[in-house]
Amino acid sequence: MDPNNFDKEKYIKGLIKAWNNEQASARIYRALAEHETSETRRNVLVKLAETEEGHAARWSAQLKELGTDLPVYHDTLRKSLWRWILVQSGTENALSRIESAEEDDTEMYGDLAEIAPTEIQRQAITSVQKDEEMHGRLAHTVGAQGPENDPQHRLDVLMHKESWHRRGGGWIGQAIYGANDGLGSVFGIVSGVAGATAGGSAVLVAGLAGMLASALSMGSGAYLATKAEREVNEAEIGRERREIAAKPEEEKEELSLFYQLKGVPEDEARVLAERLIAQPDVALRTLVSEELGLSEKTFPNPWTAAISAMLSTGVGAFIPIIPFFFTKGYPAIIASFVISTLAHFSIGAAKTIVTGLNPWRSGAEMTIVGLGEALITYGLGRVFGPMV
Repeated sequence: MDPNNFDKEKYIKGLIKAWNNEQASARIYRALAEHETSETRRNVLVKLAETEEGHAARWSAQLKELGTDLPVYHDTLRKSLWRWILVQSGTENALSRIESAEEDDTEMYGDLAEIAPTEIQRQAITSVQKDEEMHGRLAHTVGAQGPENDPQHRLDVLMHKESWHRRGGGWIGQAIYGANDGLGSVFGIVSGVAGATAGGSAVLVAGLAGMLASALSMGSGAYLATKAEREVNEAEIGRERREIAAKPEEEKEELSLFYQLKGVPEDEARVLAERLIAQPDVALRTLVSEELGLSEKTFPNPWTAAISAMLSTGVGAFIPIIPFFFTKGYPAIIASFVISTLAHFSIGAAKTIVTGLNPWRSGAEMTIVGLGEALITYGLGRVFGPMV
């Protein structure tokens, strides 16, 4: 491309966007590092942050060369909230979301390279593009460092690839689904009673009763389910611990076979198995991870699950009845319909924190489901209301 004949304004806008993205990514990596308990993983996250900051410095330098004032990074409320949610959802879930963002950045850099005015700048952009691709892959193996030909390193990589995807969105995920359940159930109750009573005071009573019942039901259900799951997992780990103590040779052979199935050469697999079985605690963690897909560090806390489910369900359930505190009749019904629809879309979009799907599509799907439920219950209320 002729350096004197290129779309300078478009190129500068692209550099500013890239600069902002790198700054935001660096802050997320540093926030995750601050909350990470593993020193090895924390160090890797800090290195990732430093790399992103280096990219941002490179774009600042290019902007300066083009005679453009250096941008000022604004850490908006939206960016701060998103960063907080990612951190609260857990490192594994956060990195899977970041991985999707890195893919978008890779595409952005591809477009930017096409309009770069010089070969040097194009090479710089391509270099950063490769870094972004590497970051996506590194998210699967962060914490597993060492020479590629070291068998222990290969074992670490295998273990981290398995374990980093076991945890869902933590209590954030539970809160989203709790809010979804509370909003949907009470929106249905409010719609049905409103259809039967034309928005009278009975709607408020029914809505509050539904909110309380839903919140308590979800909270107690989450507690009992999580506690039962934890007890089953602990029993499985106890059984595996006893087997290691009673039949170490059999467990060593089992470990060896696991890694041979994963593609590790037989000799290396046996060496790895011998190393692990010599350390019972390490062997136990490996076996329950490989055989059962479990890790004691990732066991959910029943009380956290209960409180998260109860509060989020209560908040979601409270939304449809808010207008009935201030007015009655059809104005309250319409207002409830509007804010509940918006809430359905917002919660549906928020699910992408856990699922990684398109937020617009996820929000639209939940909105359609919520509206369908409301219309059905409202219609039933209109039909059976005169009979009451």
